[in-house]
Amino acid sequence: MPNVKPSTVLGRQLGDELRRLREAAGLTTAAAAKALDCTGGKISRIENGHVPVRTPDLVALMDAYGVTYAETRDRLGALAQRANRRRREGWWHQYGSVLADAYRDYIEMEDICDSIRTFQAQLVPGLLQTAAYGRTVTIASRAWHSAEEVEQFVEVRLARQERLAGERQLELWAILAEGVLRQQVGGPTVMRDQLEHLADMGERPNITVQVLPFSRGAHSGMFGPYLLMSFPRVSAQNLVLTETPTGNIWMEQESEVARYRELFDDARTSALPPTESLGLIRRIAKEHRP
Repeated sequence: MPNVKPSTVLGRQLGDELRRLREAAGLTTAAAAKALDCTGGKISRIENGHVPVRTPDLVALMDAYGVTYAETRDRLGALAQRANRRRREGWWHQYGSVLADAYRDYIEMEDICDSIRTFQAQLVPGLLQTAAYGRTVTIASRAWHSAEEVEQFVEVRLARQERLAGERQLELWAILAEGVLRQQVGGPTVMRDQLEHLADMGERPNITVQVLPFSRGAHSGMFGPYLLMSFPRVSAQNLVLTETPTGNIWMEQESEVARYRELFDDARTSALPPTESLGLIRRIAKEHRP
């Protein structure tokens, strides 16, 4: 599997959008090259995400393609800025001492995507974790050695959850194996609070939570957790992320993304409906009450 760097992915998303606009304008790469006084090969490299696009070049291409809508021009300009930097200085920049590059990359992609679909077999997704649950998981990972580092990482996780509210609400669809609800993380109180929080979050209109019960037997999600990111406002190109203890693997090939969409759809149809899932979560939460 190719380990795709998100900075490269952003460049490819911009290139994909520029290619679509060029084709809609009925221009060849050679014709587009005249706008930049360059070769057709450079246009191809831009569209493949292999070279950065300077602001003057982007403006010239948009003019040549007849892009006059201000929102489209602003959106492409913002995407170009993101693509031309390894990572932009978002709110997470202040936590640089506790964030690995792979996690920075993930946060940046999460910040610009519109929807996430995820299957989890062991853990509550970070976007739905309580502080106590997240703290316990962070300590268990043994990736941070001081209490201060642990607390900073938990702060980052909680800050990420702001994407689930406000004007830019992220659409989140999480399918959890029943084992996620049964795994004892942090003791009865931590688990009770986490499960109640999970059920409450599942009531929000932009969040869907489903549980895949033990009784379903063997299923496609047994091979590991994953998430799919969608960027409908940027381009049709979506991404898949699988996580390992030593790093993240990003996949962008349409055949790979399509395969994970099939896996997610299979898990979705096998899981309990959302209402039944939230009922099960609340019943399990009650088991932890004194």
